[in-house]
Amino acid sequence: MGEAEAPRWLAGPGVAGRRTLALVAGVGRSALFLGATLRRMFARPFRGRLVLQHMRFIGNRSVGIVLLTSTFTGMVLVLQGHNALSRFGSEIYLGPLVALSLIRELGPVLAALMVTARAGSAIAATIAGMRVTEQIDALEVMAVDSVQYLASTRMLAALLVVPMLTAFFNLAGIAAAHTFGVSVLGIDGGTFMASIRDSVELSDVNVGVVKSLLFAIFIAWVSTDQGYHATRGAEGIGRATTTSVVVVSVLVLAGDYVMTALLL
Repeated sequence: MGEAEAPRWLAGPGVAGRRTLALVAGVGRSALFLGATLRRMFARPFRGRLVLQHMRFIGNRSVGIVLLTSTFTGMVLVLQGHNALSRFGSEIYLGPLVALSLIRELGPVLAALMVTARAGSAIAATIAGMRVTEQIDALEVMAVDSVQYLASTRMLAALLVVPMLTAFFNLAGIAAAHTFGVSVLGIDGGTFMASIRDSVELSDVNVGVVKSLLFAIFIAWVSTDQGYHATRGAEGIGRATTTSVVVVSVLVLAGDYVMTALLL
């Protein structure tokens, strides 16, 4: 007699169970990969030239879209802020509203999302392509630490570049808000900048720096992990690229909420 078939009502829970196990295994694998990446960042041989190449790659890929996004963000903030504050005669607080919104929240988040879209996706696709074409296997055959070579160097580069891109985002956004406010809305530029100087404190800047460092880890970690563990074939490259962008975006938004709640 043949084996009895499992009841159909067990099919759904079975699929859910397999997917849950796969998710848990994937999270564990990614956590181990992150630990290995961080441990090897300053291990010998230190690949400083490769880190500089990755810094140039991430910066060149992202600086244009970061500045463009910050310009429109600053103009929208000053326009909406002026519209809201003018109803209560509180236009004097327009400068702090724009600056604090950018420095503490929008700057780190939007800069990270733009870096993810431009550089993070390219990192995932590049490493996935190396996995598919067996270049990573070749590195290991030559006794090259592939995690350090591919992931740790990019992690260090992201930790150095993303905070700088966030600073550019903040400065460009404030400059765009000032220019738009003075030329279009007729606000007093001196009052706008003076109110920012009086309201923004070092602790506000530190919050933005901490967030940008955390987001840099997310970008480098997920992008390299998805590329490094990509499946074979062109479909695997596309899946790694798409998954890295989606996962990093979710982590950035969730991480921003957690950090805001902790650092208020």
